[in-house]
This record gives sequence, structure tokens and C-alpha cells, in this order.
Amino acid sequence: MSELDGRLRAVCDMAMADSREMAGRHEYDGMIQDLSPEGVRAGLAALGKGALPDDPHDAAHLEIFEVATRVRFGELELHRRSPLEHLSNLDLATYDREYAPVAERSAARLAHLARWPEAVDNAIASLDLLSAPVATALLGAVRGLAAGVPKDAEGSAREAALKAHARLLEHVEEASRSGDPDASLGAEGLSLLMGAGDGLPVDLGALAARADAERDRLMARLTESCAKLGMVDRPPLDVSRELVRDHPGIDGVLDAARVGAERAIAFTREKDLVPYHDGECRVGLAPESRRWAMAMMSWAAPGEPEGPSWYHVTPPAPSWPERDIEEWLKVFSATTLPAINVHEVAPGHFSHGRALRHAPSDVRRTLMSMAFAEGWAHYAEELCVEEGFAPDDPRFEIGVWLEALIRVTRLACAIGVHTGSMTVEEGARRFEADTHIAGPAAMSEAARATFDPTYGRYTWGKLEILALRERARTEWGASFTLKRFHTAMLDLGSPPLGLLARAL
Repeated sequence: MSELDGRLRAVCDMAMADSREMAGRHEYDGMIQDLSPEGVRAGLAALGKGALPDDPHDAAHLEIFEVATRVRFGELELHRRSPLEHLSNLDLATYDREYAPVAERSAARLAHLARWPEAVDNAIASLDLLSAPVATALLGAVRGLAAGVPKDAEGSAREAALKAHARLLEHVEEASRSGDPDASLGAEGLSLLMGAGDGLPVDLGALAARADAERDRLMARLTESCAKLGMVDRPPLDVSRELVRDHPGIDGVLDAARVGAERAIAFTREKDLVPYHDGECRVGLAPESRRWAMAMMSWAAPGEPEGPSWYHVTPPAPSWPERDIEEWLKVFSATTLPAINVHEVAPGHFSHGRALRHAPSDVRRTLMSMAFAEGWAHYAEELCVEEGFAPDDPRFEIGVWLEALIRVTRLACAIGVHTGSMTVEEGARRFEADTHIAGPAAMSEAARATFDPTYGRYTWGKLEILALRERARTEWGASFTLKRFHTAMLDLGSPPLGLLARAL
């Protein structure tokens, strides 16, 4: 692993958790980011010093991340508004990954744990703008951090960490009771956050219109796919709600995901959809502290030695109420799990992770646009429909359209909630009207807009990739192939959307 250039390191110093886990920069192992008011000011002051890379793309890529960092921490001060940065700073689950010998990772985990009291002090000092909706939505995630505290830690260190965790939980609980009831960033704030992160101006009105048009397109495709099952006289969402009841039991979830991952990898290799088909993808339970997520990819990061990537899934616990178990298991239905498999594994995140290991510079291997990363994996789902994955089972494409409807509704809700045109309750009703989810699941999705204002990135990124693909078909003519187009994009790493056209 090469040593980072000082200008790039200054950006990574302001994103230690992501740099450690997603990019594999393990010089940050055992460390915390100083998210106190003074620490953030010092980090911002360090940005932009030194020469830019010689490569024009890398220079532009780095500058966009510098601007995005100033917006997040300087203009919008998100470390004061949300515990998310602080939760990532405290998270110990990254040390479960097999990037180094067990003893080395255990020592790093314990060193990190020993700094929890300091990190919590910094978090409490910063979190003075924490709104009630954000605090309420993230209480479960804050509580779940304690599950990651290693039981083999020295007694005094473990006790100090748990006491610090209790103080953070108390602070967030108090904000849930007495914080500002308004969590919105405002139209200007949301537009600035999205645009700065991807290096392009964002017109929220135009983006909302694109979301509505995409919703309509997806609903039409869902109707067509349901007709293939002979369901022509029933509303497609009613058909879908019935289909997702066909799912494995708790004990069958891992096996279903394992078989599905193997099938997705084989299909991607057969169609030669991505530049690299190497690496090992294992399937297993998510680390205990991350079992709030139903499915996620933990890839062998670009800065690490070769090792397995993990597709983590989380079945419901047998101790849960029966209704909660049933709702959770619907995610792993025979209709929706195959779409999740291609998103998380191949040609989605696992395939992207393999390409990142081959990216030609530290900038491209380290600084990752989440709008591109999630947009790519979401694009991969529809790509598999186009290329004939499971051609004899319309449930696959139905699952793709259902997942896409959830994601496009996230984009609409994020814009609505943060511009003030939609309450969280109205967002939940939109989820119930435009997707197959309802009740607490719809409310949970709508509430996510409060603390994850860019969670429309899945659809936004997909739409930008699809638009660029049409442009490539026109410009390249007879020399266009999917493999060429995908390779050109992935050679850029996980580029800001504003630089995506450089793939052409």
C-alpha cells in the first residue's frame, strides 16, 4: 500500500472511517477522527494544501472531494446536526474483516475502543444542533453500537467504553425529546450537499420531475411483468404484496443468499459484463453491531492485500414478534432477494470492488462517490433484466421494479422533506401509494430522509449512468459494447457524477 500524498491525506483525515473500511487505508486502524468543533476546524484548514495530481481527472476528482468536505463540515455542519459521522467514528465492525492477521486486527480494535471516551466527548461537544426527528430515527443505531464492544477487552477499558456509550445514548435520547422538531436542510442546503459531493449543479425541481417520470416508467414495467404471470386484472402492487409472502424461513435465508450470489456471479461472468471476474465472495451473517442492515457488501478494499469479500445478510431473530419476523423475511422473498443479490454481488458492489482494486491511482482507489457506487449497483439490477437473467421467471424482473420503486420514492421523499413540501408522514403515505411496503416499514423509509438526505443517490446515480450509456451508443456507434462502456466507467474508480462523462 503506497503512502498517500499530503493533499489527498487531508481529505482522508476528514473521512477516517470510510477511508479505513471502504478504501482499506489501515494506517487509520485504532484511530478516531477528531470531530470536536476544534478538530473539525483544524481539519478544514488543512484542505487544499500542496500540488494537485498531474492527471487531469484525478485533479478534478480530488478537488470535488475537497469542496464536498468543506460543505459537509463547514457550510452545513452535519457533524453538529446528526450522529451519523460520530457513529461511523466509533464503529468497530471493520476489524472483523480478514485484511490482516487476527492478532493485529484485535490489537487495533482494542486501541480504537480505548479512544471511545474521547470520541464521545467530542461528539457531545459537537452535537448541539441535533433535531428531534434525526435523534429519534437514529436511537436504535446508537444503542446497537454497544453490541460491537469486544467481550475480551480489558475490564477497565470495556467499562470506560460502555460508560461513554451510555453518555452518548443519553445525549441523543434527550435530543429526541427536546430537539428542534424541524430536521430539514432547506432546498438550498440539500441542493448544495448533493451538488458539491458530485461536482455538478443540482436543480431539485428538475430532479423531482425526473423522479416522477421514472416512477411512472417503473410502474408501467411492473404492470407488464405482472401480466407475464397472468395477473392482468389486479393492481400490480397488490400482486407484488402477495408474491413477497413466498420466502424462506429464518434458517433458510443464508442458503438462499448463498445460492443467489453464486448464480449472479456466474451470470455476470457468462455475459462478460464487467472488466474483472476475479476474487472470492463469501456469504455470512452480518457482524452483530450491523444487524440493523438486512443485506450489505463488505468488499476486499483497494488498499488491502487480496482476501475474501463478504456478502452479509441478516435474518430476523427467532425472539422477535411473529409479525416483525414476517415483515423482515419478505425482503428475502423469491421475488426480491434475487434483485438484492445482483445489487450487492454481481454485477453490483462486489464486481465494483474488484474493479476498484485495479484503478490506476490512489485518488480513484480512495475517494468514492456514493451516488456512483449505489447508482452502479442499482443500474446493475435493470442491466440483468435487459441481459436475460432468469428469463423464465417473471418474479426476478418484478423484484427489480419493486426495489427501484422504493429507491425512486426515496429520492422524491428526500427532496420533499428537505424542501418543506412534504412531511415525514406524507412521505410514508407516498411509500404506501408507490411501493409494495406499508405501515411501519413505510414510516421507517420516510423517516430515513431526515438523517440520510442524499438517500435518493441510488436512483440519481442510475439515471446518470443510463443517460451516459445512450450518449456512448450514439458517439461510439458500431464500436459500442456494454463491456467497453462499463470498463471505461469503472476505470475511473467511483467517480463523482459530474466527471462521469470523462469515461467517453
